[in-house]
Amino acid sequence: MLNAFFVVLVLVSVLVAASTGHMEAVSSSSLEAAKTSVELALGLVGAMSLFMGLMRVAQDGGLLRLIASAAAPVMRRLFPEVPEKHPAMSAMILSIASNMLGLGNAATPFGIRAMQELDRLNPVKGTATNAMVLFLAINTAGLAIIPTSVLALRAATGSKDPAGIVFTTWFGSVCATIVAILSARLLAKLPRFSATNPQGTLAPAASAEPSAQAPDEPSRTPPRFGGWLAAAYVVAVVAALALEFAREIGAQPWGDVARAILSFWTIPCLIAGIVLFGWARGVRVYESIVEGAKEGFQVALRIIPYLVAILVAVAMFRASGCLDVFVAVVSPFTSPLGLPAEAVPMAVLRPLSGSGAFGVMSEILTTRGPDSYLGYLVSTMQGSTDTTFYILAVYFGAVGIKKTRHAVPAGLLADAAGIAGAVFICHLVWGGLSP
Repeated sequence: MLNAFFVVLVLVSVLVAASTGHMEAVSSSSLEAAKTSVELALGLVGAMSLFMGLMRVAQDGGLLRLIASAAAPVMRRLFPEVPEKHPAMSAMILSIASNMLGLGNAATPFGIRAMQELDRLNPVKGTATNAMVLFLAINTAGLAIIPTSVLALRAATGSKDPAGIVFTTWFGSVCATIVAILSARLLAKLPRFSATNPQGTLAPAASAEPSAQAPDEPSRTPPRFGGWLAAAYVVAVVAALALEFAREIGAQPWGDVARAILSFWTIPCLIAGIVLFGWARGVRVYESIVEGAKEGFQVALRIIPYLVAILVAVAMFRASGCLDVFVAVVSPFTSPLGLPAEAVPMAVLRPLSGSGAFGVMSEILTTRGPDSYLGYLVSTMQGSTDTTFYILAVYFGAVGIKKTRHAVPAGLLADAAGIAGAVFICHLVWGGLSP
């Protein structure tokens, strides 16, 4: 499916550019996108190395098994092909939770680790399993509790109600998530995709031996009084957090304080929490982080070819004028439904380019106002879905998946549901505002 998408995008872009006189723009954009994709992948090296190292600490300390056991009832229903205590379960949970908290830097490494663990269960390397497709569909839905980047931009553009889009974003992203799960499960039953299921001839996951798939935890000797010292450290951090909240609450609204704390405290506390857990369990933390970081470095470099292909095709599509033609054709049909022509580029770009969609949103918030109907709509759309093709390129590229099966239609259906949900709820809540 990605192959067909790439071929169509490139050929149509060149044809339209040749007809409209945009060949020079397409030429420069394609080369610039190739350069940008490499820079983007290299920019992931640091975060990938750090969080893959932390994942290794969590694995060596047994934290991943604990997380997988806690979420087993839900995950077992969603992913029946995956053994209950397999490391893939906990890695998927950490990735989804990071996305929900708006921690993109952590979600990607956790998600790639989940794909690596899922690939251990894959009998046909290079072909996506049903579990891989469902996991990526959930990721493309972009379910988020706090859309931090959108809230920050709304506040920066002078919104009097920057958090007003939180509820509407929940609605849109929940719609996307529900459709993502349903479409991934239902499309997998179609003859075209069920016939190519790599796990179609395997026994159910319940009969699998997790110990045969999951790496053994190393022997460790917990430090004396490690549990008590860890508990004391947690109490001290909680006390510091309470003092920080008390200091800031008098200077600004409690909602702004809570968002700032969530933005600035979550990643440091996540890092410290995993390190503390590993130390208290007797893990040689430094050595584990180094070993995991080596793997993260290799994975970041492995995804470069996949990013180059996707980002070049998207850049050619934008530079050729295809996007403008598409908007002109569909806007007369979308405007009566609550999706004005100015917001159509946002809907089209959201699954293709995260930076492109963010740029469209920024321009609308600046020129039309963050508290206009358009401002609320594009803010909700940005938080209701994620960049589908970027996610597919990065995650599938990390494990060398070339046959993506029904991943693309499942992701695009989730995107469409998120956009439709955003339009519906915004029209219901703010339909009376000026555009």
